[in-house]
Amino acid sequence: MSAKERSVITDISLAPEGRLKIDWASSHMPVLNRVRKQFEKEQPFKGLKVSITLHLEAKTAYLAKVIQAGGAEVTITGSNPLSTQDDICAALVEDGITVFAKYNPSPEEFKQLNVMALESKPDLIIDDGGDFATLLHGEYPQYAENLRGGAEETTTGIIRLNALKKEGKLSFPMVAVNDAYCKYLFDNRYGTGQSAFDGIIRTTNLMIAGKTVVVAGYGWCGKGVAMRAKGLGAQVIVTEIDPIKAVEAYMDGFSVMPMVEAAKLGDYFITVTGNRDIVRREHYEVMKDGAILCNAGHFDVEVNKIDLAEMSVSKRVVRRNIEEYTMEDGRKFYLLAEGRLVNLAAGDGHPAEIMDMTFALQALGLKYVNENYQSMGNDVAKVPYEIDQQVARYKLEALGMSLDQLTDTQIAYLDSWK
Repeated sequence: MSAKERSVITDISLAPEGRLKIDWASSHMPVLNRVRKQFEKEQPFKGLKVSITLHLEAKTAYLAKVIQAGGAEVTITGSNPLSTQDDICAALVEDGITVFAKYNPSPEEFKQLNVMALESKPDLIIDDGGDFATLLHGEYPQYAENLRGGAEETTTGIIRLNALKKEGKLSFPMVAVNDAYCKYLFDNRYGTGQSAFDGIIRTTNLMIAGKTVVVAGYGWCGKGVAMRAKGLGAQVIVTEIDPIKAVEAYMDGFSVMPMVEAAKLGDYFITVTGNRDIVRREHYEVMKDGAILCNAGHFDVEVNKIDLAEMSVSKRVVRRNIEEYTMEDGRKFYLLAEGRLVNLAAGDGHPAEIMDMTFALQALGLKYVNENYQSMGNDVAKVPYEIDQQVARYKLEALGMSLDQLTDTQIAYLDSWK
């Protein structure tokens, strides 16, 4: 059966539009292009099945094609119902990749599409948010019988994997791509910072300058969001639970306070914590009329939608990806993209140049797992630093930049205690 016959997508006729998007992205991804040439020559995944769940847009599509170029039979599904682009899905199917994804399926259908992507019993996986890992350790362990291991994209996914490991239930090795230096320094900070505001501005068509932006969480993603908000002319408030990160935010020039205090002041609320109920009932009670709520964490639980619905007297869609909730006293709050990832559900995600490095890490990380899974144990492993450095070197070369080299005298000096 061909990929076209196996796939479940919305409309194969959209393929030409999707291919143009993929071509545009790939032309701005020199690092991944270099990895592709390496894979075409070495065929590291020859004869293997690889299943991928990621936000299914152009950059992800090109990663899938690079894995395919390495000899793999690739199956892909979306990791968020609102970030899947139907034209991208169609283009991948035309290129021989099996796709189980469509834009905005029901929750039940979304889960089923993810399950279908595992039914081939893959040898390797690329996971996002631990969605595959949860299915394989829960209802569908039979689909993991051939699994050598995989790579995880996100902070949320690594939290879930570490929880499985702590309980002694993790049944295959996973490499934590999210924790690679090149991932959190560049993707989480610069990627999330730009793409979150791309989604917000595209969706609302409102000013950022002069407004008060509340950033919940000052990890690498939060740092990027706060930095971009400041650059756009906003006043920035950071909320945190970690005293060290809170001091860092203060020294970076931002106000720091509890959410219940920030709720009184904010015009925009952007959650990037990986936890749930970051904005909830007690905060809605004191929030200003017109507050805009959005999330840049993996799951749609950071902005509590149940409290919001229970407290409102009416709800309506006022623009695409904007739901207006009216409170009993007349105040109106606006939730973007159903509280899902605003940078992907309401935008195109991180810039291609950023995902170039991240997806190179994914591809090389997956190759590392395939070569070392027998000795890795059922663990959440770090990306080897050599791979991090390799990706950074490829990026510098693409930029036409070079580095200094230590002299023999300098090397000897660093190795000496005298």
